[in-house]
Amino acid sequence: MTAGSITDVGGIRVGHHDRLDGDAGLGSGWATGTTVVLTPPGTVGAVDCRGGAPGTRETDLLDPSNSVRHVDAVVLTGGSAYGLAAADGVMTWLEQQGRGVAMDGGVVPIVPAAVIFDLPVGGWACRPDAEFGRAAAASAGVDVAVGTVGAGVGARAGVLKGGVGTASITLESGVTVGAIVVVNSAGEAFDTTTGLPWMSEYEREFGLTAPPADQIAAYAGRHQELSPLNTTIAVVATDAAISPAGCRRVAVAAHDGLARTLRPCHTPLDGDTVFTLATGAVEVPPDPTTPASMSPEVPLLTAIGAAAADCLARAVMVGVLAAQPAAGIPTYRDLLPGAFGREEAL
Repeated sequence: MTAGSITDVGGIRVGHHDRLDGDAGLGSGWATGTTVVLTPPGTVGAVDCRGGAPGTRETDLLDPSNSVRHVDAVVLTGGSAYGLAAADGVMTWLEQQGRGVAMDGGVVPIVPAAVIFDLPVGGWACRPDAEFGRAAAASAGVDVAVGTVGAGVGARAGVLKGGVGTASITLESGVTVGAIVVVNSAGEAFDTTTGLPWMSEYEREFGLTAPPADQIAAYAGRHQELSPLNTTIAVVATDAAISPAGCRRVAVAAHDGLARTLRPCHTPLDGDTVFTLATGAVEVPPDPTTPASMSPEVPLLTAIGAAAADCLARAVMVGVLAAQPAAGIPTYRDLLPGAFGREEAL
């Protein structure tokens, strides 16, 4: 895949830790994991949750009206609410690095987290814990594995195997925007009447062609297997210097990337959540044409928000197309092999 990576934003690092029993079928053995996004010091953040049943930690702290400004890491993890324990391991690891809010006697790392519901994929009791989080943080680097890794190991995308995807864009202003997503959607990433992405531009970008009618019919016929208890979670990062309130606005805009590529999304039974991180490394001068009644951030936030939606949409496609089989869940390549007219695109 050549869509870029969230680590193209300078200082952002990503680590995965997972466990997958190769011979385990659906509902047995290990099939879950944790993905951690580490930030450089001074990174601000915000979050926007649009699902009706989220599993999250420290999201209230990210409200721009609250006191703590800086984020040390974000955890994306399997295990449903149990998996939030992975953040404990990330906090311990960050404490050892001296990262966090300085207090009398030590530091308190700020580690927001969100979970996907993957408990039925592996064994119900096989879920991430603090050691998953610690190991993911310790392994973080600039190379980001995609597909069936980290928090994407137990992920589904409708009836297909989901996974981790990432992408990035650099704007004319020199600002870089990147995204990483764990695609675990109740909705489908492909039109069941064509077997192709909902947006035709991704057919060309990822080298897909119309699969045979029998493959499309087989794909559409599996919809009785759908589970409504799913969630897609993501982190968008930028090197622009924007405020926590600006980060919130970018997170809102980034959700458009999910709406473009997953249908349906933002349902009452999912926890679709997008975090935004801003490292502040790139200062963009305010646009002098901005009306005095508006925040000087408005033009920059408009551009970053549009790029964030594009990045997140591409990351969704990367995650689903790169996924490998797990727990008997078929991949897009398994069900619709005729879509791959140009193998070199993958």
